[in-house]
Amino acid sequence: MLHRKGLLELSALLDRKEISASEIARSYIDHVPAMNSRINAYITFEPDKLIASAEESDRRRSSGSALSKFDGIPVAIKDNINTEGTRTTCASKILENFVPPFNATVIEKLKAKGLLIAGKTNMDEFAMGSSTENSSFGPAKNPYNTERVPGGSSGGSAAAVSAFMAPAALGSDTGGSIRQPAAFCGVTGIKPTYGRVSRYGLVAYASSLDQIGTFGRSVDDAAALLEIIAGHDPLDSTSINCESDISASALNGSVKGIKVGVPAEYFNGIDIEIRSIIEKKIDALENLGAEIIPINLKYTQYAIPVYYLIATAEASSNLARYDGVRYGYRSPDTKDLSSLYLKSRSQGFGKEVKRRIIIGTFSLSSGYYDAYYVKALKGRTLIINDFKDAFSRVDAIISPVTTTTAFKIGQMSSDPLQMYMSDILTISANLAGIPGISVPAGLDSNGLPVGLQIMGNHFMEQKILEVAKTVESTCEKISPAI
Repeated sequence: MLHRKGLLELSALLDRKEISASEIARSYIDHVPAMNSRINAYITFEPDKLIASAEESDRRRSSGSALSKFDGIPVAIKDNINTEGTRTTCASKILENFVPPFNATVIEKLKAKGLLIAGKTNMDEFAMGSSTENSSFGPAKNPYNTERVPGGSSGGSAAAVSAFMAPAALGSDTGGSIRQPAAFCGVTGIKPTYGRVSRYGLVAYASSLDQIGTFGRSVDDAAALLEIIAGHDPLDSTSINCESDISASALNGSVKGIKVGVPAEYFNGIDIEIRSIIEKKIDALENLGAEIIPINLKYTQYAIPVYYLIATAEASSNLARYDGVRYGYRSPDTKDLSSLYLKSRSQGFGKEVKRRIIIGTFSLSSGYYDAYYVKALKGRTLIINDFKDAFSRVDAIISPVTTTTAFKIGQMSSDPLQMYMSDILTISANLAGIPGISVPAGLDSNGLPVGLQIMGNHFMEQKILEVAKTVESTCEKISPAI
């Protein structure tokens, strides 16, 4: 049952020489295939590579040259993060056979510590979606109820951690794509400050919003993995050149004296059970010494239109590189360059990706640029200033992660606007570039997980992790009955 252990649990067992990396790998090799047939969390799972790298780790440990305390532990990787020699599809037909010639910086950092690649996880195509239904490889499913979505776009990573198919995972968050699936699947997921983690090797969706983060079955596990991948990278021009102060071992779960803001706008239109669960956790934090302060984030109502103009505009630019010429899918029935572009992109991209490219291209077009894109940038500044004002008075902000628990597969797929609105509570953190974390707060009456969101000022990951650890200590540990 090693596959049911978390990242730090496995590390402790390895340190005491009670288990080997090969035993861990075999536990996942025995568990993942059957579970994946139910959950569809992995797009690519390579048992031979996993056992070979585990045996190599065992040799390092036996010779006293382990690369870190995590040497030999597998981690799941969202399939938009480049992995040398292992295909990276972005869950799209256009990249279904693409094998990168290099590793993303975060993968190099994992390998430098001896962590292993468990596999590549399912996602919404090019990270565009909130349910992992927009995948060319079929939808991923929620381990708590396989008729429901795991969230998105990092739904495969969240589902893999929740269903004991990996002890921890990497994902990416452009508008809530780590926090929302973490909430739906009952795990912890953190989106760090923009620029805290290198984006080099992350396949771009919206470059000013994308950020790589981590999933774990505990706050400590998510923090430990984030500690490994954080830091400056000269290969990423948006990487912040400062020392990382993230430390999982320094977390003590104390909130005494911390000022916690509760924004009224984030509790409008929330499912009554979610609201009740979150309010009880806020009361618990107050009883443990936190100072609860009502605040207002008045520009929250504009977050959805601002985000879907900026993100789609950047996607329109970033996805222009998939033209059927250099790499990726190429339509077989083309006669000239024009038809090559048209047919390769029409056949290679899914419906949601094409929708967002069209919206982005329109908002950037002559005559509409000022009316849409420039106005959205001004709206983003108002949202940033909203948070600046709030953080002049509080240390952290608490809210629900989602307005509902996990919805049924197919429930929102026919209504894109309803799907977009499901991100209303997470998008603002990306627009402002601040860190946010989702931590499990309990289960609703249907047995579905509810997530609590904590946001902090730039580079205040350690602070929000501390609050998250305190919230975690007030909850019974939850896991799906699988």
